[in-house]
Amino acid sequence: MKKLQGLGLSVLCGLLLAAAWPVAPFTLLIYIAFVPLLLLANLTRRLSTFFGFALLSMLIWNACTTWWMWNSTSIGAVAAIIANSLFMTLPWLGYFTIKKKYTATLSFTMLVCFWMGFEYIHLNWELSWPWLTLGNVFANMPSQIQWYEYTGVGGGSLLILMMNLLVYELIVAINAKRTIKIILSKALLVLLLPLIISFINLFIYLQSNTEKTSGNMVIVQPNIDPYQKFELTNAAQQINQLITLSEQAIDSNTKMVIWPETAMSVADWQDHIAENVYYQPVFEFAKKHPDITLLSGIETFKNYGTVKETATAHHAENGTYYDAFNAAIAIKSGTLFQLYNKSKLVPGVESLPSFLRILSPIFEQFGGSTGGYGKASESAVFKAMGTKFIVAPIICYESIYGEYVSSYVQKGANVLTIITNDGWWGNTPGHKQHLAYARLRAIETRRWVARSANTGISAVINEYGAIVDQKGWNMAATIKYTIPIKNEFTFYVKYGDYLFKIALFISLLFLLYHLIISIKKRFT
Repeated sequence: MKKLQGLGLSVLCGLLLAAAWPVAPFTLLIYIAFVPLLLLANLTRRLSTFFGFALLSMLIWNACTTWWMWNSTSIGAVAAIIANSLFMTLPWLGYFTIKKKYTATLSFTMLVCFWMGFEYIHLNWELSWPWLTLGNVFANMPSQIQWYEYTGVGGGSLLILMMNLLVYELIVAINAKRTIKIILSKALLVLLLPLIISFINLFIYLQSNTEKTSGNMVIVQPNIDPYQKFELTNAAQQINQLITLSEQAIDSNTKMVIWPETAMSVADWQDHIAENVYYQPVFEFAKKHPDITLLSGIETFKNYGTVKETATAHHAENGTYYDAFNAAIAIKSGTLFQLYNKSKLVPGVESLPSFLRILSPIFEQFGGSTGGYGKASESAVFKAMGTKFIVAPIICYESIYGEYVSSYVQKGANVLTIITNDGWWGNTPGHKQHLAYARLRAIETRRWVARSANTGISAVINEYGAIVDQKGWNMAATIKYTIPIKNEFTFYVKYGDYLFKIALFISLLFLLYHLIISIKKRFT
């Protein structure tokens, strides 16, 4: 194979993947995006050569879809793009290694399992960055993925991989002048079956009833510069802006007000929040409106005394240990406030893997204590006393984890509230992708989403993934909406990322089998 031909196929693969990704309008290209890489695997002889081509494809995909990270951290962006690209080549290297030793059917099956196994690991390890999980690509096509309530995004990843393999088989069959009827039938079945299920499911849900609520929610978008919001000199003004916007929107039927991530930005000890001088107007607002529960993001500290209770705990000059938290708080007059510490932290900018903490000084600060946040061990829900609302206080990055979001629902959440601060990235595809992924969580859990974003885009999303109200980027605004609730559990809420887990299990079994066979051959 000529190097120029290989380079062309490699670049084409990366460009097709990028062109399919939100917010680009060419989503259906995802069904053929991996075909050039499959052709390369068939045309290339050396593993090292194929590795280079595969890595280039993944680098183009990552760079073209997540370049916006540069706006918040240049070093972090480069590190994330390179690392993610390297990880993404591993399933392809596994496929290339085994395809000459096993049947095409088994090799294709293992490629699917390797990739989905990688996606599951990437959802759960210390360097988790599942922004480009394949199933996310359909986020802005909710009518066609109503079946995600059964499979989550894992079903989307499976569909995409199967379609790419079938298109590749079709090309090979045409070149070999073989019959293509069976392959076409398989492709149509794989493509149409999920769509049919999706539309049937959508029809059924459109006929079902949600439980109406007696009050509305007010979502506040203050549009505060993220690079200035942590300056103490601006704290009082920012709190005043949040309260003023809230007062202008609430009415006698308002039961909940939602402020974005770190809206209460003056970090204080968790047992001292009620006494914080900057927050007194907040508690006065709650006292003035005793029927309203305020949900807000907040920066906090927790003191552990002389014992280092967590791996992330900092050592203070006085010899005590403490953690910093990106948290959510629910405040209602006459009741104890509820607090939840963010669990899913952004690698490199909110947390560092244990094996990389020595590098923390080189990472730029990103909304708080870079590489130094503590975290909760599990999700928690907030009950809005006096209402039927039980909300999931999902903080920013947590909203891209389907199985984790479903854990809020398992604990009783009947509304998903996402509080975020996407202004770090500027007016780039980043905040639009983040909004789109919230639509996936609505479908998977069949819960309405109330999304408060500091600089936008704040939105209300129904249980079918449709955006029913939103406010634009870079504007101060509010949304008032009467959000219905649902209490049933979807199949996905009950069983989570089972497709990913099955794929990983099959991958491990195959690798064990391959190892045993290789050892036997060596000693015979």
